Amino acid sequence: MNETDTVNRLPTPVRALETDDPAELLRFALASFGRGPVAIATLTGIRGGAARALGAHVVIAADGGHAGFVSGGCVEAAVATEAMLAMAEGRDRTVAYGEGSPFFDIVLPCGGGITVAIHVLRDVEAIDCVLRCLEARRPAALRYSPQTQALTCAPVPERAGWDGTGFLSVYRPVTRLMISGRSIEAQALARLAACAGYDILVLDPARAIHAIEGMADAHTAIAVLHHDPDAELPVLLKALQSPGFYIGAMGSMKAHRARVERLRDQGIAEADIARIKAPIGMFGPTRDASSLAISVLADVAAARLTRFA
Repeated sequence: MNETDTVNRLPTPVRALETDDPAELLRFALASFGRGPVAIATLTGIRGGAARALGAHVVIAADGGHAGFVSGGCVEAAVATEAMLAMAEGRDRTVAYGEGSPFFDIVLPCGGGITVAIHVLRDVEAIDCVLRCLEARRPAALRYSPQTQALTCAPVPERAGWDGTGFLSVYRPVTRLMISGRSIEAQALARLAACAGYDILVLDPARAIHAIEGMADAHTAIAVLHHDPDAELPVLLKALQSPGFYIGAMGSMKAHRARVERLRDQGIAEADIARIKAPIGMFGPTRDASSLAISVLADVAAARLTRFA
């Protein structure tokens, strides 16, 4: 039977899950593996522009159900078909789309090209390892070796890419957003961050210091949304001792100048004071809680992309 005949016998690809969250995709792979063959397609090369970053995944089950994205949505059905062929043959394959691809009828709107490595899962031990790390809020990495057609856990590099022995996909814990304050701005930010899938902790000032000390990690953003300078000072002092990638404080430029002087009086170094984004947010001034929440969330997202690009 030639490949065309095999394609004609394959199930029709259908999107089973609308997500691009890496942890959700790996959990989908685990669940699907319990029911039959599974393949993971990984974006391993970009030529020109692309809608997704290196390391993006599509997970495909033998029945054609798939989840994830390696493009803006224009090649995923084709990737699923290629993955089902790989599962039928029992061996991995690599395909290219867009610029430089033999699939002239599949054009990427961005005008570039992508390369996708399709791996047929033989076991899920490495995926289990990554999920355990993420649940413990530790970054993790998978190395895919085309030579051995295997996935293994690996030391975490700065970013996804080829390292000479294989392709490394990087996974980082979900952003934890710690919001200190009982203001309407704190409530609006919490609602918006929930929609973005962040791990949210809204803290009463009396509890904020202990919470930051025990729960702030490198993937944590801290938003100090107080209208009382005396209430915010101990929170900021504790936030500056944390490894959080973002610390922001609400208030005007005038309020921030006074804040800086208070921090200097506490002996805080200029480099540490410079970690505070104030006025908080990406744009300003804002005059309502919803606008402030959008501004802060955009700023946090941009800071995370910069820190973990």
